[in-house]
Amino acid sequence: MDLSQNVKTVQEKIAAAALAAGRDPAGVTLCAATKVQSDEAIRAAIAAGIRVCGENRVQELTAHLETDAYAGAEVHFIGHLQTNKVRQVVGRVSLIHSVDSERLLRAIDGQAEKLGIVQDILLEVNAAREESKGGIPPEGLPGLAELALSCPHIRLRGLMAIPPVSTVPGANRKYFAQMRHFLVDIIEKMSDNYSVMDCLSMGMSGDYEDAIAEGATLIRVGTALFGPRPPAAGTAH
Repeated sequence: MDLSQNVKTVQEKIAAAALAAGRDPAGVTLCAATKVQSDEAIRAAIAAGIRVCGENRVQELTAHLETDAYAGAEVHFIGHLQTNKVRQVVGRVSLIHSVDSERLLRAIDGQAEKLGIVQDILLEVNAAREESKGGIPPEGLPGLAELALSCPHIRLRGLMAIPPVSTVPGANRKYFAQMRHFLVDIIEKMSDNYSVMDCLSMGMSGDYEDAIAEGATLIRVGTALFGPRPPAAGTAH
């Protein structure tokens, strides 16, 4: 596997997809999903031009932070976050993608208050209403967004979604389009937060070009960069 070439290829495809959609490629951020990757692989990705790393598991995030593996890149938390792990994440990442409940929102706000910071977050939406996945159902989004805006130590930056796994090209475009409409709707209803609510995190290795066509500003790519994931050492989040 040639990681440098993979990074270049993905960056080129991002630019082509953005231009095809009449967008500026600079408006799309590539987040390298580093789940189960080694310190060495993360450092190599950053050396190859990756500027944002996204971690799925708190245990791995903590370990990589301790070894300074993310040096030179911004770090996001993109996986499911349990409330009892909030203190290990808040203030240690620049953006939490996966906020999907009032309980988690209040836990993040409380920890950020203790640290004297404002934590940037995204609200995760279960656009396809899959029982096996996290995320708030679309009808619950306005209420949770209102609550997020009322939390003094949280800054709501936008929305995130993980659509169904599909091998059919274009199958997820309808969900990506829905997410764009959800974001526009929330911005219109909450204009006081307009200046910072600019992130739509959606699209992964198999469908990021479709996501870009529908307005994604951040894509989370793992396999297309690092190849098939090595076996995980554990399953704890």
